Amino acid sequence: MDKFKIVENGYSVTEVNKFVDDVIAQTEQMLEKMKKQHRDNEELRKQVEHYKKIETELKNALFKAEQSSSEIKKQAYDEKNIIIEEARKNASRIVNDALLRAEKIEIKADTLERNMRIFKKKLKLVVEQQLTVIDEIEELDLK
Repeated sequence: MDKFKIVENGYSVTEVNKFVDDVIAQTEQMLEKMKKQHRDNEELRKQVEHYKKIETELKNALFKAEQSSSEIKKQAYDEKNIIIEEARKNASRIVNDALLRAEKIEIKADTLERNMRIFKKKLKLVVEQQLTVIDEIEELDLK
C-alpha cells in the first residue's frame, strides 16, 4: 500500500486524491473486465445449450437410424427368405416339368422305335412279296 506524505492537518490531499482516482480506475477496469467475462460466460452458456440441443438431436437421429437399419435388415432378411422359398418352388416346378417332358420324350422315342420295327417288318414283307412276284414272273417266263 502506498504511504502518503504527512502534511499539515493530515495526509497530502493530492496524493490521497491521486490514490483514490487510481483505485477508482482499477475498480472500473475490474468491473468492465467482470462484465465482459459475464457476457462471455453467458455466450458460452448459450453455446453449451445449443450444443446440448444438437447432441440430443444427433442422439435421436442416431436412434432413429439404428431403428431404420434394424427394420431394413429385418425386411431384407424376410425378403431373402421369400426369394429363397420362391426359388425352391420354382426349382421343384422346373425339375418336375423337366421330368414330365423327359417322360413324354421317352414315350415318343419308344413309340417311334416300335413304329420303326413295325415299318421294317411291313417293308420286309412287301419286299418279300415283290420278290415272290418276281420269282413267279420268272417262272412264267421260263415256261
